[in-house]
Amino acid sequence: MRVIVAPDSFKGSLSAPQVARAIAEGVRKACPACLVDEIPIADGGEGTLDALVHARQGEYRTYSVQGPLGHPVAARLGLLDGGRIGVIEMAQASGLLLIPPQQRNPLLTSTFGTGELVRAALDLGVSELIITIGGSATVDGGLGLLAALGAKFYDENHRELQPLGGSLPHLARVDLAGLDKRLPGCRITIASDVTNPLCGPLGAAPVFGPQKGATPEMVELLAQGLNKFAAVTAAATGVAVQDLPGAGGAGGLGAALIAYAGGIMHSGIDVVLDTIDIDSRLAGASLVFTGEGRLDGQTVQGKAPVGLARRARACGCPVIALVGGLGANYEAVYEQGIAGVFPVESGPMELSYAMQHAAELIAAAAYRVMHFWVEFSS
Repeated sequence: MRVIVAPDSFKGSLSAPQVARAIAEGVRKACPACLVDEIPIADGGEGTLDALVHARQGEYRTYSVQGPLGHPVAARLGLLDGGRIGVIEMAQASGLLLIPPQQRNPLLTSTFGTGELVRAALDLGVSELIITIGGSATVDGGLGLLAALGAKFYDENHRELQPLGGSLPHLARVDLAGLDKRLPGCRITIASDVTNPLCGPLGAAPVFGPQKGATPEMVELLAQGLNKFAAVTAAATGVAVQDLPGAGGAGGLGAALIAYAGGIMHSGIDVVLDTIDIDSRLAGASLVFTGEGRLDGQTVQGKAPVGLARRARACGCPVIALVGGLGANYEAVYEQGIAGVFPVESGPMELSYAMQHAAELIAAAAYRVMHFWVEFSS
């Protein structure tokens, strides 16, 4: 019997490879003869870089770049296929978790460090880039990334603007003369776990701004600024980004990558599953385990477990999800190919305890489920 173990991370507790290891431990204990294939996955947010490098036996390069508030941070990029493909997880350089909660302010944050990683990847000679845009601290419309790649921004009085979220309401013109000339020769895939447009009630500012520290007043300023950015971008590139699905990802970074770098937006989980060739790895499997920290009705909106389940269903493989907790409307995942959902807690316990002992709880839950499966299948 061959079992696929392909979970996402349990955020704040275990990475996806650690979760996969714990599930595999439980599966092997219940079925020592099983062949277990550990394939950590992600959906475009934190952990996507590690999932792709792990699955494709890639390598890392580490750079000192500007963090979201301008302080230096160490950020990694991945190289696949002998350096032909670069993988950039924007959260490495411009992520929300890099800023203490009391310092979060999207008027002051920038994606400049992510642009530095793009430049570093181009310096290494990659011909293709996968850029994952989940987990950002920014609502700067990608000004920072573009500035790091040579673009300049000006207000109506021809004064150069700093590439920050707070500059967006003053934006009047972009100068692309210095924009890195290597961009058109690099295929850019944008991996996102959201489909929000840049502007409007479902846009980057009202939906994601508060998560990044924006007050209602800041949200209004940022929304006005992103409308200006859309107008300036249309004038400079001919690309109308305000209503494009996914353009609001990472506070408008999606829009910048589409309009100025020729990026193509894709579902993050599908990018991951295609890159690791999941369909061929599912062929012939008897059972699939997946999981994440919390599963609810939003999981069907492009999250890793459901993306995997849809592929597994097409291959005729049943899918079991082991989860840290359940939220409202979690039953929706049953319609997407997940056959069973099992919280890993063995009884009432404090959240802090569960997080500290997550690996053993996950392994024990995998053992219980796999023991039943073996008995049921025999």
